[in-house]
Amino acid sequence: MNYSISPDALHDKVILVTGAGDGIGKQAALSYAQHGATVVLLGRTVKKLEQTYDEIEAQGFPQPAIIPLDMKGASKQNYFDMADTIGSQFGRLDGVLHNASLLGVLSPFNQISEDTFDDVMQVNVKAQFLMTQALLPLLHKSTAASLIFTSSTVGHSGRAFWGTYSMSKFATEGMMQILADELSDSNIRVNAINPGGTRTAMRAKAYPAEDTDLLNTPLDIMPLYLYLMSNQSQGVSGQCIDAQSR
Repeated sequence: MNYSISPDALHDKVILVTGAGDGIGKQAALSYAQHGATVVLLGRTVKKLEQTYDEIEAQGFPQPAIIPLDMKGASKQNYFDMADTIGSQFGRLDGVLHNASLLGVLSPFNQISEDTFDDVMQVNVKAQFLMTQALLPLLHKSTAASLIFTSSTVGHSGRAFWGTYSMSKFATEGMMQILADELSDSNIRVNAINPGGTRTAMRAKAYPAEDTDLLNTPLDIMPLYLYLMSNQSQGVSGQCIDAQSR
């Protein structure tokens, strides 16, 4: 599908992006800001968040905000404190892109360590569950809010050796579908994006021998991210959409 987004499609929207220091999250933050949004940058590494912040500022886009948070170690209270901070500063939230994920270790099922399982499930599932619970009241204050999760091809169909990551993405799609159904009569639409093979550090870790020049960049797949975050996608909910056709 060809998504054509107007330059000011996200004007005056407040959007939280997790994993905003690198890869797809960084590009989404830049693209959202370019289209008029005030972006709240969340991530583990302050230096990377500051680099994203500086790039947005240098281009004259709306001034972003930074929330340093390690989703592997954050507690339920941390997320409610974060929601209070966003609420006191902005009063509402118009969008959330759950982008941050942990790959873990690719291995046979019987060799998955408990620590790896716990870490991947913590970041990819539990943290997003707790964060969404904390942020829902702010999303309800928006006139048209968009909540976007990040899935994967291995979140539709299990694949050998992808173990915990694949299970976490099945859980992510389930969480998205449950929320979409519960919120079907509200102002919040809920979807997921499968970015597909994209030139990122996580992809390189999973496929170290791959020719990265053959992959799309995060910028190449942004039209779908912009469409689902903009008001043009009102009425679209409960969908997991592939960002790439191949």
